[in-house]
Amino acid sequence: MHRGGWQLLLLGATLFAVTMAVLPHPPHVPIDGDKYQHMLAFGTLTILAVMAYPATPLLRIGERLSFLGAMIEVVQSIPALHRDCDIMDWVADTAIIAGVLVVVALSRRRRRVAT
Repeated sequence: MHRGGWQLLLLGATLFAVTMAVLPHPPHVPIDGDKYQHMLAFGTLTILAVMAYPATPLLRIGERLSFLGAMIEVVQSIPALHRDCDIMDWVADTAIIAGVLVVVALSRRRRRVAT
């Protein structure tokens, strides 16, 4: 798939994740546990971001996605949304982002050494 396709997938996944995060009563999903849902969403967004923007430094991708997670938590603090703002959700987001980026960095390094 070319870069434009990955960018569209990233945009769609980001819109879906943000929408689900700010809905006052989101639909039930088959994954139990709020932290697991956060980690699935941000792990997926990280992979898509790396594929969509392969020349972008990994630290920049991590910083931007972590900031998105923090902003979601800020928006969830709005009382009218009936959602909970939990800093540990942001920690879970950032942890999975960092984990995925470490795997990507190691994979890229291994590929460079092999060539």
